Amino acid sequence: MADLRIDLAGIKSPNPFWLASAPPTNSGYQVQRAFEAGWGGAVWKTLGEPILNVSSRFAAVSYNGQRVAGFNNIELITDRPLEVNLKEIYETKKRFPQHAIIASLMVEPKQEKWHEIVKRVEDVGVDGLELNFGCPHGMAERGMGSASGQVPELVEKQTYWVKEAARTPVIVKLTPNITDITVTAEAATRGGADAISMINTINSLAGVDLDTWNTVPHVAGKGAHGGYCGPAVKPIALNMVAECARSQHMNVPISGIGGISNWQDAAEFILMGATGVQVCTAAMHHGFSIVEDMIDGLNNYLDDKGIASVMDLVGRSVSRYSDWGNLDLNYKIVAEINNDVCINCNKCHIACEDTSHQCIDLYTENGVAKLKVREEDCVGCNLCSIVCPVDGAITMVERKSAIAPMTWNERQLLMSSLSK
Repeated sequence: MADLRIDLAGIKSPNPFWLASAPPTNSGYQVQRAFEAGWGGAVWKTLGEPILNVSSRFAAVSYNGQRVAGFNNIELITDRPLEVNLKEIYETKKRFPQHAIIASLMVEPKQEKWHEIVKRVEDVGVDGLELNFGCPHGMAERGMGSASGQVPELVEKQTYWVKEAARTPVIVKLTPNITDITVTAEAATRGGADAISMINTINSLAGVDLDTWNTVPHVAGKGAHGGYCGPAVKPIALNMVAECARSQHMNVPISGIGGISNWQDAAEFILMGATGVQVCTAAMHHGFSIVEDMIDGLNNYLDDKGIASVMDLVGRSVSRYSDWGNLDLNYKIVAEINNDVCINCNKCHIACEDTSHQCIDLYTENGVAKLKVREEDCVGCNLCSIVCPVDGAITMVERKSAIAPMTWNERQLLMSSLSK
């Protein structure tokens, strides 16, 4: 069995699977049940001044028969007294000393407020702190959450204030509601962050009820934007993790968050630079027991790859992620159709004919309808293989190019030198 233990900026846990700060980590009862199920760590639901939540507060986007493809919420930070949360954190850490407990924190952007809450939560034995600079609704209107997280100067300053008082590692949780997440990530590191986590939820409106015209969800006929998460946001989160992991100005570990639903998702985030991952929506959809398959799947994957420790997987794909200008313009792949497998649904032909490069021909052979790709016109866009419902019916294959590899950036340099 592979070693699934991780060390994220000095925070150790028995595996890389943590519950994110959210409804699943709202109480000691829940976190203890999660640890019993096998979760390696938990980021406690954000602590601060208790607030009043609204009803209703959740909504989901289902697509093509998949329930909860995306999840939207307008819930805020903890609505339970700080003293109660601290008591339960202490009790949970005492019962599960080997599991990571991280306190998610959010207070007004004032130095004394940060110093006060840091001291109180560290006194009950947390393994680390996560600064919530990502919540996009409710708290942001009060100058906290993403209102701070969208301003690099505030991210740096508040991180510095926390580091003045903190004895445990400090993770800064970043908002995706920004043009370039590396800017705030770098601000966090300048402030002294020991690690960063991303992404928090994305500004969103789940939908509108076409009968009542109310937003979904609504509170007595009124709606507000909320935070979007779940499988639908995974590509966005994965890109932001990768951008930070490959940044030359970043030298701290990453806790990956956003749409992670199974061990494969987790492995992708780890390959793209995350030391560990945090899960929320999948646990809310299926319960804490999903971690069993995550642990088994990641173990088997590492064994199959001959990798002894999950820490050896961290960042292995980062060097393969670059800018468009560094891609080989002369690399060539084409689609190849296996008519022995094809079911003649013609989805590939329709997609190519209507919306791509018109390079798939229909023909008849011995009275049987078949499809063939005109390779000279195929640009290797992958669309036909994407829409094909049958595994193995369409394969993208590499073709040797007679032209030497050349990127756009290299081409520009060449053109520039020739023009002189």
